[in-house]
Amino acid sequence: MSQSEQPASAAPGAPVLIPLGKTFTPGEITFFKDQGTRTLEQAMAEADVLVSCPHSGDAVPAELAEFLAPEFTHRLQFDYSDRTTGPVVRAWAQIDPRIIYVQNPHPRLLRDPNRARPADLGAQLREAFARVRAAGTWNKVDLTGVDTIRPVTFSFFPLLRVPDSDAELNAMVRAFESVAERGLGVYESTRNSIRASMVAAAAERVKNGGRAQVTTLSFHDTMNHTTTRDGAVNVLRAPADRLPGVVALSNRGDAQGNKRGDEAITMDGAVLRVLADCHRTGFDVDLPQDVALNSPYLGSQEIIASGERFRNLTDSTFTLASGSGSVQLGAVQAEFLREYLLGPVATAELQQPGTGWPAEDTAWTATLARHCKASWNEYRGWFAAQEV
Repeated sequence: MSQSEQPASAAPGAPVLIPLGKTFTPGEITFFKDQGTRTLEQAMAEADVLVSCPHSGDAVPAELAEFLAPEFTHRLQFDYSDRTTGPVVRAWAQIDPRIIYVQNPHPRLLRDPNRARPADLGAQLREAFARVRAAGTWNKVDLTGVDTIRPVTFSFFPLLRVPDSDAELNAMVRAFESVAERGLGVYESTRNSIRASMVAAAAERVKNGGRAQVTTLSFHDTMNHTTTRDGAVNVLRAPADRLPGVVALSNRGDAQGNKRGDEAITMDGAVLRVLADCHRTGFDVDLPQDVALNSPYLGSQEIIASGERFRNLTDSTFTLASGSGSVQLGAVQAEFLREYLLGPVATAELQQPGTGWPAEDTAWTATLARHCKASWNEYRGWFAAQEV
């Protein structure tokens, strides 16, 4: 849902809710240029980048409101999402005919699609709540391996009420799983279907010769500051956890994009280094380190799944043979610095106590969209030149 489409909060500072019973369709969460006059099939025949935002959704399905912790405010709700990514990528999709964007309409608290889906969600959530109880309210807790649904934010603010019994926890899990199929499930199936169709379309284009490329881009943001109890987002993260000045591009590799030991990468390392240079050009960065590789994050489930799919289709350089032609495949995670995407005015507002969220700077959003398009056009130009 876009910001303008979201229902208003019931009261100032209260969480924003999706109306009861809302089921999203693929058409509501898929965006591409000239959508009114151009079909999805036409877009897939031309597109070379599939962008997905697994954490852009922020409004909570009303069916789950009873499970929210009373401390959960509008600001914490948006801070726990990648609030700034959706507007940027939707604006990018309006100006670039070679991308297709699929947006998760549900918040990550429902179930994080950038984590591997557990075989037993209830058992995982039970363990997460056990760790939260042991740590105590507001205290730091390690949820490694059990954070598909987090009871607390990354600043350890309460997200979900702690169930008093197994019966309550089981009821919560049933509600979460049922509601997820109305939005999150639609997102995952739509994303995967378009990915397969784009690869097939590219292979068809080059079967009589030539080269093409298809990249899946998992688009995120993270703030270099965390939240205090009064809502001010102004506690600087430890140096090892800070994003670079613009973006970190990740392929599960090292700081040069190469393999780390036996860990499988999701995009050829040399190609990722080129893509980083293209972002330095496209975003007019002054310092090369403002675009980093695999730091502080390596990339998570979305690129892991795409990378595995692509490795099964390709050779060691992620090249898919098609007749007398070939298709270069790759999956990359882009983790943008949220302060950069927000702009200085909104960032300054968030650094003050409060329960609300600053208004979008639409002019800056449009500029960011142009930077995204410019970066990928640089990459397309480089790729085309390799045929010479």
